[in-house]
Amino acid sequence: MSYVRRVLVPGEKLRYRTKIHWTVFAPGLLFLVPGIVIVLIALKSDADGSFWMLVAAALLLTAAIMLLGEWFHRRTTEIAVTSKRIIYKRGFVRRHAIEMNLDKVESVDIDQSMLGRLLGYGDIAIRGVGVGLEPLRHIDHPIAFRNQVIAK
Repeated sequence: MSYVRRVLVPGEKLRYRTKIHWTVFAPGLLFLVPGIVIVLIALKSDADGSFWMLVAAALLLTAAIMLLGEWFHRRTTEIAVTSKRIIYKRGFVRRHAIEMNLDKVESVDIDQSMLGRLLGYGDIAIRGVGVGLEPLRHIDHPIAFRNQVIAK
């Protein structure tokens, strides 16, 4: 059972749930693609390709570590809007959770680049009475999230 479902209080309903956008995998893919290309070229080459295989192995190992890290971060992060509050939780063993009552929200700021607008992701900063949530980065569908927060 997810963290968000476990912390719902009686009478509270889950209105919207989102996650970190898939574009967080882009840096790892920038290492993966050249690694695969180098392996294919080295295998087709008649010359001794041991140097290029080492380069490819380093690229592929780096890509695997980066992709696995981002997958785990994306998988263990929950972002939701309920009928009473905003919930943001990240982490697996060491959990970091922030909750803000909807009646304490003053504004929801969205920052989207041109690429973010095209692919449907952006950063959100929620400002509350006297306090604010940390910026939520690379959030999937930030406009829909904001609409659910301000719909109260």
